[in-house]
Amino acid sequence: MSQIKLGIAPIGWTNDDMPELGSEISFEQCISEMALAGFAGSEVGNKYPRDTGTLKKALELRNLQIASAWFSSYLTTKPYEETEAAFILHRDFLHEMGAKVIVVSEQGHSTQGQMDVAILDNKPVFTEDEWRRLVEGLNKLGELARQKDMKLVFHHHMGTGVQTTAEIDKVMELTDPNLVYLLYDSGHLYFSGEDTVDVLRKYLPRIKHVHLKDVREDVLAKVQAEKLSFLEAVKEGVFTVPGDGVIDFAPIFAVLTEGNYEGWYVVEAEQDPAKANPLEYALKARKYIKDNAGI
Repeated sequence: MSQIKLGIAPIGWTNDDMPELGSEISFEQCISEMALAGFAGSEVGNKYPRDTGTLKKALELRNLQIASAWFSSYLTTKPYEETEAAFILHRDFLHEMGAKVIVVSEQGHSTQGQMDVAILDNKPVFTEDEWRRLVEGLNKLGELARQKDMKLVFHHHMGTGVQTTAEIDKVMELTDPNLVYLLYDSGHLYFSGEDTVDVLRKYLPRIKHVHLKDVREDVLAKVQAEKLSFLEAVKEGVFTVPGDGVIDFAPIFAVLTEGNYEGWYVVEAEQDPAKANPLEYALKARKYIKDNAGI
């Protein structure tokens, strides 16, 4: 297991899409509790200092590393040059922090941030021209990542044009496998109604980053019945940490182990911290992964 590092995302402490969730929790409390719970690293949240010297010092005091950080691309809806300029700044920041992968999600036409749009009934569908722009843009961004010896990992996500297995297949088929890799997210696959193991088996050689999140089945049923938005679903608690929901992680861990996966496992379970104490759930996730994945 030495080739796997275990991290946790700060979104369980303070939500990037809804900053009012966890607004009272400081950056220092967040990373201190990550370290206390036994994690080795973190992704970057909206309260993290952007000055790399300041951020490095705070993390080194707690023996933490930066695994990656989210980047929103708009390749389907904006001129490529706009996304490229922002990507280079993001890439250089992560490179300075020692990260090896860059998480990219296509946000053109995305409904994930719209509070009043039912997430399961209103996913965007790209035109063939938008697919062309997406694929060409991702290949270009992947080359920019490779210039720094980094990898672009594409994040399939609820409410975006790449959510389903068929859409993941299309991205993987049309992009250069030496430039564009895949982020595997158990929670988003289950939420979308996909097979969480099928995608993993199919693309394991190209999976270079893993998000571990679980799903509460009763909340998902409420999301379906009441036509809730993605943000409403998060506030209701549709996501939770591994072992606290309905997903069977045994085959997921088995496939990753058998395939000699190398990289980060990042627990990413956005919840309302007023309902789900972040330290309590971080400890719960850490114990579950140790007991069930041996890490």
